[in-house]
Amino acid sequence: MKIIILNSSDVPIYEQIENEIKRLIAIGELKPDEALPGMRSLAKDLKVSVITTKRAYNDLEKDGFIYTVSGRGSFVSKVDQENVKADCLSKIRNLLTDVVKIYKSSGIKKKEVLDLFNEVENESFRD
Repeated sequence: MKIIILNSSDVPIYEQIENEIKRLIAIGELKPDEALPGMRSLAKDLKVSVITTKRAYNDLEKDGFIYTVSGRGSFVSKVDQENVKADCLSKIRNLLTDVVKIYKSSGIKKKEVLDLFNEVENESFRD
C-alpha cells in the first residue's frame, strides 16, 4: 500500500493518511476485508507518530471505511465505492468554491489558477 503524505501541506498528516486510504479504496486498490498495515508499522514507514496513524485509523473506522478485530488488526470495510467517490467529489466542490471566490475577488485570471493547479498536481504526486 503506497500512501503519499506531504509534510509541507496545510492538511494535517492524519487527514492526509485518511484521504489516501479512502482514495485507495475508491480506486479499488484496497479490497473489502483486506488487512491494513498495523498502526506502528505504518507510522514507521511514513516516519510519523503512532498517535497520528491511530487518529487516522480511528476516524476511518468511525466513518465506516475500516473495521478492527481485536488482536488481528484493521481491515477494509465493504463500502460502496460510488459513495466514497461522491464523498471525495463533495470535498473537492467545497474547496473549488473557495478557490473561485478567492480568484474572482482578487483579479486573478482563471488561466493562472489552472496553471497553478497543474503545477501543484505535478509537485504533489512525484514518485
